[in-house]
Amino acid sequence: MNFFRGVIGGQQAGAQPSGVETIQKLCDRVASSTLLEDRRDAVRALKSLSKKYRMEVGTQAMDHLIRILQTDSSDSEILGYALDTLYNIICSDEEEEQEDTQRRQEDDIGAQFSERFIQEPENVTLLLTMLEEFDFHVRWPGVKLLTALLKCQCAQVQGIILVSPMGVSRLMDLLADSREVIRNDGLLLLQQLTKGNAAIQKIVAFENAFERLLDIITEEGTSDGGIVVEDCLLLLLNLLKNNSSNQNFFKEGSYIQRMKPWFEVGDDNSGWSAQKVTNLHLMLQLVRVMVSPVNSPGATASCQKAMFQCGLLQQLCTILMATGVPADILTETINTVSEVIRGSQVNQDYFASVNAPSNPPRPAIVVLLMSMVNERQPFVLRCAVLYCFQCFLYKNQKGQGEIVATLLPSTIDANSISAGQLLCGGLFSADSLSNWCAAVALGHALQDNLTQKEQLLRVQLATSLGKPPVSLLQQCTNILSQGSKVQTRVGLLMLLCTWMSNCPIAVTHFLHNQDNVPFLTAQISENLGEDERLVQGLCALLLGICIYYNDNSLENYTKEKLKQLIEKRIGKENFVEKLGFITKHELYSRAAQKPQPAFSAPEHMLFDHEFTKLVKELEGVITKAVHKSSEEEKKEEEVKKTLEQHDSIVTQYKELIREQDAQINELKEQMCTLTSQKDQMQNTITQQLSQIQQHKDQYNVLKLKLGEREESERRARGERGESAGRARGERGESERRERGERGESERRARGEREESERRARGEREESERRARGEREESERRARGERGESER
Repeated sequence: MNFFRGVIGGQQAGAQPSGVETIQKLCDRVASSTLLEDRRDAVRALKSLSKKYRMEVGTQAMDHLIRILQTDSSDSEILGYALDTLYNIICSDEEEEQEDTQRRQEDDIGAQFSERFIQEPENVTLLLTMLEEFDFHVRWPGVKLLTALLKCQCAQVQGIILVSPMGVSRLMDLLADSREVIRNDGLLLLQQLTKGNAAIQKIVAFENAFERLLDIITEEGTSDGGIVVEDCLLLLLNLLKNNSSNQNFFKEGSYIQRMKPWFEVGDDNSGWSAQKVTNLHLMLQLVRVMVSPVNSPGATASCQKAMFQCGLLQQLCTILMATGVPADILTETINTVSEVIRGSQVNQDYFASVNAPSNPPRPAIVVLLMSMVNERQPFVLRCAVLYCFQCFLYKNQKGQGEIVATLLPSTIDANSISAGQLLCGGLFSADSLSNWCAAVALGHALQDNLTQKEQLLRVQLATSLGKPPVSLLQQCTNILSQGSKVQTRVGLLMLLCTWMSNCPIAVTHFLHNQDNVPFLTAQISENLGEDERLVQGLCALLLGICIYYNDNSLENYTKEKLKQLIEKRIGKENFVEKLGFITKHELYSRAAQKPQPAFSAPEHMLFDHEFTKLVKELEGVITKAVHKSSEEEKKEEEVKKTLEQHDSIVTQYKELIREQDAQINELKEQMCTLTSQKDQMQNTITQQLSQIQQHKDQYNVLKLKLGEREESERRARGERGESAGRARGERGESERRERGERGESERRARGEREESERRARGEREESERRARGEREESERRARGERGESER
């Protein structure tokens, strides 16, 4: 024991041993001591040295410490010391105070020791087993050690846990621990465990993780809660992001409905804590994960429907129109509302009906557009509003019509600000970013909507007093020709290309202005700087649209004449080369990746996501159209006419096929009905046959039982008859004797009775004769006396 006092207290006389020597002696003591107390003291000493001599303790003591975990599992104190020591070896708690070089070195040391620890997968399995131990001094350091291993060797440890029986279930039990420190560190452990591993994410989700995490968030105070709420939200994001199975499970489990209370914001929104801002930001991200455009359309649509039905969208719109909300939360809320309404007609209609709490009330769309075209607003907020407007109009022809209608002469209200007025104001303002945003927004009002493209041709603008109004189309080309900023020109060219694609009437209006085609050819043919190449490419695209969608109604600008003009002024190869500049631009490929406008700086706002689709669609067909000769076009026209004739024949056949298809469907329905009836009858017959068979079997069983009973009864009757015969014989004999005796006694009694009766009758008859004689004598006397008296 003096040895340990010297090591720990440092008061031993004489020369002090070096750290390496001390660690070596402690390791020898751990390996050789037979007493548990000695091993425990040695491991405690190693723990105290493990932070200062991390490399030395890890190199010399790791194997001994692992052996302690295997052999001394009954002593929680030594297990706790061993786990703490291993944690100190693998993970340095002083990383934040170190410089980058030192931190990288520490990380490398941790990775080396982690790799050494997990070389034997049984070590990780042993650690999982220890996490079932309820003792705080074992469970808590075990959780920290496993978390550190996951940070250093995530994929390898995930693989071991995945194949370990009940491995994930043991870790999920940490969330139910009543000790908050273990539960909270368990959250951090599960965060590391679920990173980038869909299989583990699914297992964790089906271990009731959503229910537990949402309960913890509620207990901790939702958005007003502390860092525990943040950890729960980060874990939920790990489980749901890019995991369609878990997203569907979350929706089917009605957990979307439980998110609504998170966004209940009061009237007083001043003084939000940094933690609340972080929590709400993560909550909004969680909503966006469920309705992200990268999800499958069906899954997104069902989540959008659920969010509307439970009132979550309404709650988000309340935050959108509230005052005092921090700018970054407002921006993220706008982005979230954007994706909740994107492509959902019901949600888009609701959003169109939302009004800001102003006097007089203004539509939320108008209030947002005012922010978008206001150059004093933050850049990210303006991008978010643009995205919201795009999502509102995405696959929403009704909304597109309402926006374009606010620009038409018959619907303009001079007393109120409309969406159309704001877009026109932004389109022609001095701020190039406003120009670009307004042009892109207006382009989305025309996307895949021929009716609105034609309606927008009616819009007239008053440019200045005393001058006649000009069309919106002409005003766009006028600004282009004035040589404004690149961003403004790119925005206007994208608007014109979107407007005129697949709309021959708009092409005719554009070509009707004699200055437009010379301007485009001049722009394309010049040798300009790098910045102007994109404008040249877009001008080539616009001129190509004028060729491809040309109905040849203007004699001076037919398809053939425009192609001749390109060949003479520009050259076909040069034209195609300039057209190809668009797709080669770095910002084009970035915009093509996702619908949300994501730009690092205002000057990078050059391409719109939907426009990149249009370019991809038109580049090839325009190239072919420019290279075609007049003879090829004539042939194509003839083929087109022939095809149209064929189309009419095909249409007739299609109608006939539809009729036959309807008849076939009707017959199929009848057949299905009859088949169903037949199946029901077959089932009934089968059941009845089964019942009949059962009755037959019962009858046969009863028949057998009855035969056996009758046989036994016959035998019993035979035996009874024989015994009864004997009994009857004996009884008959005794009865005969009794009858003989009885007959004899009866004869005697009868004779005596008859004799006594004869005597009695004789006496009676004698007495009656006497009485009769006396009566007759008395009657004679009486008659004689009456006759005597009468005489």
